[in-house]
Amino acid sequence: MGLLDQEFSDSNIVITKAEDLLNWARLSSLWQLGFGLACCAIEMMATSASHYDFDRFGVIPRPSPRQSDIIIISGTVTLKMALRIKRLYEQMPDPKYIISMGSCSNCGGPYWEHGYHVLKGVDRVIPVDVYVPGCPPRPEALLEGLLKLQEKIRTESLSKKSA
Repeated sequence: MGLLDQEFSDSNIVITKAEDLLNWARLSSLWQLGFGLACCAIEMMATSASHYDFDRFGVIPRPSPRQSDIIIISGTVTLKMALRIKRLYEQMPDPKYIISMGSCSNCGGPYWEHGYHVLKGVDRVIPVDVYVPGCPPRPEALLEGLLKLQEKIRTESLSKKSA
């Protein structure tokens, strides 16, 4: 249940914990750095388009990791690209969140066994908060992943989160 879902008896007065207020503000305004690497990127772009409208969840695309709260890794991560992803992750301010989108990003996908140049999951270089399964996952699956991340942020304690 969200902060604004409650019914208030006194007008113009909201009483809550500062932590709940900050969590509500953070989950309602996630600035996204999209990192599309393969066919999952097409689905990620479709999620941001008008039909699925990622913006209605407060997700705003940003071009720089220094302005982003969340990075969506979608597609096949090669070993060369893994270093760039780690660098982007390190440039993001805290608190930062990661969504791994698609089988290739989650575990190497169809290249898992014979792809010598494919990373077997992006979680080997950066911590992942939410995994979105599928090959490629539909935009609805990415929206579900975002809702899972928002639930995680809602219950987060400010004192526990570390880089």
